[in-house]
Amino acid sequence: MRSKLFVIECLAFIILGLCSCNKISDRKVAYLAHSLPKSHPVHQAIEVFAKEVSRNSKGSLEVKIFPDGQLGTEREVLELLQIGSIAMTKVSAATMANFAPEYKVLGVPYLFRDKDHLFRVLESDIGDKILESGSDFLLRGLCFYDAGSRSFYTKNKPVNTPDDLKGLKIRVMNHQLSVEMVNALGGSATPMAYGELYTALQQGVVDGAENNPPSFFSSGHYEVCKYYTLDEHSSIPDVIAIGTPFWNTLTDKEKNIMNTAAKSSVVAQKKLWKKNVDECVAKLRSADVQFITPDKSLFADKARSILENFTKDPKMKAIVTSIQKQ
Repeated sequence: MRSKLFVIECLAFIILGLCSCNKISDRKVAYLAHSLPKSHPVHQAIEVFAKEVSRNSKGSLEVKIFPDGQLGTEREVLELLQIGSIAMTKVSAATMANFAPEYKVLGVPYLFRDKDHLFRVLESDIGDKILESGSDFLLRGLCFYDAGSRSFYTKNKPVNTPDDLKGLKIRVMNHQLSVEMVNALGGSATPMAYGELYTALQQGVVDGAENNPPSFFSSGHYEVCKYYTLDEHSSIPDVIAIGTPFWNTLTDKEKNIMNTAAKSSVVAQKKLWKKNVDECVAKLRSADVQFITPDKSLFADKARSILENFTKDPKMKAIVTSIQKQ
């Protein structure tokens, strides 16, 4: 762990040095780190974002991308944003919830009626307020990306009903609502870093996990787990976040360029995501993955206690109520 932190610190110093060089040439460079491979539709959307920033600024503002977790885990990169070593990242809203509480609402299971409802909320004043809430923690959100719906996948047996989760160790993100949801459904939630999951599945440390189809495919987890249950228990979006130490160095014009490019990339990302989901599902079926279409109401009913407990907080209840009215 110390060795990994040392490497990240060294990279941070290198980046800071590069940033200093770019100031001399009157060109600002925003270093954006994320954990996804270049083949992922989210990375491809980030490339659209970077091109739009460069084009609209006529090259005076540049976004340089570091994919594949080169600069650390989601949490490590967020901490680097907070101290100004890196400018930007793509992160799950579930991880942002560990910094800014308002993001927690996006992880409530079965809160959104469908994808149209989800994006009406994310692209409304509600979504804007959630993005801005991270500024109090030096992490300003620029936009939300579609991360699909998360569903269960398992190694040794299919999950047709919540009862089938009993006795199964299910990997989840380090996200309180995800832990509570799996436990409420009868499984045993096991928080674990994403990079450790493939080996954990192989060795039987966990019996399954939950994620969207593109991530299930790109991770290679389908090589171990042959059952994918389309229960779609949550639709936690991704977030393009920028550290306020870097954001505050931008002029109003540059901030507008960033915001405009982010909106353009959202449009592109939705199309890229849908195309990739269709392609991944076809490839998964060809790899003998069995897709199960369960009665979602069985899962939603059993997870209802999560919403009831969540809305005991008056602030969160107000956000949930506004979402339900959309």
